[in-house]
Amino acid sequence: MRNDPLSNQSMDFAVSIIRLVKKLKEKHETIISNQVGRSGTSIGANIREAQYAHGTADFSAKLRIALMEANETGYWLELLLRSDYISLQEYKELDAACTSIRVMLISSLNTVNGKTGQ
Repeated sequence: MRNDPLSNQSMDFAVSIIRLVKKLKEKHETIISNQVGRSGTSIGANIREAQYAHGTADFSAKLRIALMEANETGYWLELLLRSDYISLQEYKELDAACTSIRVMLISSLNTVNGKTGQ
């Protein structure tokens, strides 16, 4: 288990996404649930991969992928809200968690890029 804020938050978010997918599948929604399930759990997986990256470029690439997945997840969450599959409250909670992860990823990428001069 990792004990840094980004790893912890991305794991907690993935658990929330898995619970959401289970609920959506109970409502027989499969298209968006599959998409949000893949992108929402991929965030933490890419963060975990970055921790064992082969150098700074690989580390940065994995974090950029995690950021793209977080952005995609935000899209699916908004679509679920607009199509009445989740409540506004549920959307706000999940979107806030996803946004927090995006902010940390951007900060980490800025730090890495500042160190490498890219």
